[in-house]
Amino acid sequence: MAALGWLPPRRRSATARSVLAGEASAEAARKTAQAGADQLTEAETDEADLDLLEAGEPAEGPAEPVFPVAGDDLAAAFFDLDNTVMQGAAIFHFGRGLYKREFFRRRELARFAWQQAWFRLAGVEDPEHMQDARDSALSIVKGHKVSELMAIGEEIYDEYMAERIWPGTRALAQAHLDAGQKVWLVTAAPVETATIIARRLGLTGALGTVAESVDGVYTGRLVGEPLHGPAKAEAVRALAAAEGLDLERCAAYSDSHNDIPMLSLVGHPYAINPDTKLRKHARTNDWRLRDYRTGRKAVKVGVPAAAGVGAIAGGAAAAIALHRRRR
Repeated sequence: MAALGWLPPRRRSATARSVLAGEASAEAARKTAQAGADQLTEAETDEADLDLLEAGEPAEGPAEPVFPVAGDDLAAAFFDLDNTVMQGAAIFHFGRGLYKREFFRRRELARFAWQQAWFRLAGVEDPEHMQDARDSALSIVKGHKVSELMAIGEEIYDEYMAERIWPGTRALAQAHLDAGQKVWLVTAAPVETATIIARRLGLTGALGTVAESVDGVYTGRLVGEPLHGPAKAEAVRALAAAEGLDLERCAAYSDSHNDIPMLSLVGHPYAINPDTKLRKHARTNDWRLRDYRTGRKAVKVGVPAAAGVGAIAGGAAAAIALHRRRR
């Protein structure tokens, strides 16, 4: 892929493949977001609306300026997907759905099941496990039409993903939308899967791993590398340049220390359901924190004022639902 003309030149610490992956993801995200905006129906918009629950009080702490700032069109929000917006990993849920449709055999399903179990127990993204899952997915979809996988992805979202969305994080995203800002998912999951999730949640669009396709058919290869770690930061930087955003006015949300490069790009980084390394880094750098896994309060006030009660109530609801499933 040739260098994109709208990107300003700079010295990059990321690898060439990370840069390529990020730029390809940003380009794909803008195209699909525009197409989605043209096709969004009133019914889909209504489905995406979030009713903020009236329960609890904001966490105690010093008063913060109202955030996000309504009408600030130079700001946007970037949300990691796995364990930030949704419990578990999207790629594993997608694999489960493909197995149900006989895309592969029981032995491969066992591998997906083990990877998902490990992810849920560890609560962090391990690059080796995630790479293995993506390699498996690429081999499965090779030779299939992009349109076919998109249609199946819609069904898989309803079957395995919709009930795993964290209400608290969704409230945060809605606060940005209500302020008139664009909201993007940023994930190592396939961009097609990420785009479906973003659209179903009423978000602007998604940055995700771009799989190569020729004449609408997957080749089994990636463009660059998986959108993970530094590649996510490159994608956000590229999209911000294309959209004319001021990253100092933007916000980013993630659970994983692997996303510190992305979080460090913006003026408003948030650690959501953080792993141990990210929690430590966030405390050291005075980043805001919020944990929806148990409903416990974060050390530092971590809810934007515009999200307020809704985010706290969402976290409590998520904790209750998780407790019930474990009983």
